[in-house]
Amino acid sequence: MPAFDEMHENGRVRAPYAGIARYLEAAGGQELEAKRREAEVLFRRIGVTFAVYTEGGDPERLIPFDVIPRIIGRGEWEGLRRGLEQRVRALNAFLADVYGPRRILDAGLVPADLVLKNEGYRAIMEGFTPPGGVYTVISGIDLVRTGPDEFFVLEDNCRVPSGVSYMLENREAMMRLLPNLCAAHRIAPVSHYPEELLETLKSLAPPACSGEPTVVVLTPGPFNSAYYEHSFLADEMGVELVEGADLFVRDETVFMRTTAGPRRVDVIYRRVDDEFLDPLAFREDSTLGVPGLMTAYLAGRVTLANAPGAGIADDKAIYPFVPEMIRFYLSEEPILRNVPTYMCERDEDRDYVLAHLGELVVKLARGSGGYGMLVGPHSTAEERAVFDARIRERPADYIAQPTLALSTVPTLCAGGMAPRHVDLRPFVLFGREQVRMVPGGLTRVALREGSLVVNSSQGGGTKDTWVLEQDPPPMSQSMGPGTMTQSLGGMTQTLGAMDPIPRKPR
Repeated sequence: MPAFDEMHENGRVRAPYAGIARYLEAAGGQELEAKRREAEVLFRRIGVTFAVYTEGGDPERLIPFDVIPRIIGRGEWEGLRRGLEQRVRALNAFLADVYGPRRILDAGLVPADLVLKNEGYRAIMEGFTPPGGVYTVISGIDLVRTGPDEFFVLEDNCRVPSGVSYMLENREAMMRLLPNLCAAHRIAPVSHYPEELLETLKSLAPPACSGEPTVVVLTPGPFNSAYYEHSFLADEMGVELVEGADLFVRDETVFMRTTAGPRRVDVIYRRVDDEFLDPLAFREDSTLGVPGLMTAYLAGRVTLANAPGAGIADDKAIYPFVPEMIRFYLSEEPILRNVPTYMCERDEDRDYVLAHLGELVVKLARGSGGYGMLVGPHSTAEERAVFDARIRERPADYIAQPTLALSTVPTLCAGGMAPRHVDLRPFVLFGREQVRMVPGGLTRVALREGSLVVNSSQGGGTKDTWVLEQDPPPMSQSMGPGTMTQSLGGMTQTLGAMDPIPRKPR
């Protein structure tokens, strides 16, 4: 299945990639490899890691970083920005509705059992409205591209979406490694994300808060796979990073233990899953949360971001109904498209999926991180047989989607530069009065040839994502005879045809 090449179209370099094309032609493989090694040393020195605990050995590892940025034009981003804001507003309205009047369930537009019997549904939230009416304070919406003007939402992340620290560190790395290349482009900044996040959190301080809100980041601790991000964001916002034992509840109010005595906490950016937040409300055996936290929350004495129970909005079984949510709550047509989805609990859908396992992507309805997934075209007969049995045994646990031809971007691989498939996770901040987002997001890249799985836990890497504040003029340079070219499986690298980007003297 041919994939859209984001750098080239009809034998020419696409306008947003003009400067990158000139750099790649001038740099050569040795310089690119040297930059890759510099990036690895930089990330290792800073400590930008994630953890995988399922493979033995040292769980801490670097996410591979590719020094060739992914470019998005100004006009392209504007369309995505509008679609992302629309989608997050609809998801938030859905959460307010299902924990309130349940109009969409009564209208039969979303099956009630999918919501009320969902393991992510929190009955304790029924009838409660979070400060500002915002459930999805921080959302990560995964997008894939299949053509010049074709973007699809792959999934929504409304619980505790991660990855924004890598977006920020990737930009910092590019500014250090390739300052002249960065300076030659008008790149929309992302470094203000922590300030935007802090302002968003403060805007949702509870009614009981008087004066400047005290914000903290609640982490499960250093053994969590995203602990680097938790500490990074707390440091960048200038707030305390706390674990459950650092907090306590008294008189329905949350306090933080400090050397100067207890200090009241108003807003908690929690990176702890729902079931571990409060042993008195959820799992009794949890040592990660704070006893009585939900009592303080429901009394309007503290804000939790994101709201407990927000996970039903990003359940993959709920995903097919998001376009209808947009029409129902906003009276608008969806700007961003969904991927067609088969729900295996439906007899007709299940029969189709079982008959076409070799063509579809099968996912756990409540899975994440690329686990529990079958990519049909790349699967073996044995793997398909396993999923056939799983689907027949527990059909409600699975959905299936067509295998999309994810777009490719030039990527530095072991054998040189080659096209690799990518997705994009923009981060959307929903405050009391406005929706904010920094231009771009985290681009994840499938480093294995032909792979469509971009998750870092499955061998994927990341790229810096450049949204150009001004689209460059179209390039007049054709990629025809008279230049030396090297075919790269649908992507063509032109060598030595254009003026190089000026580089800092060594």
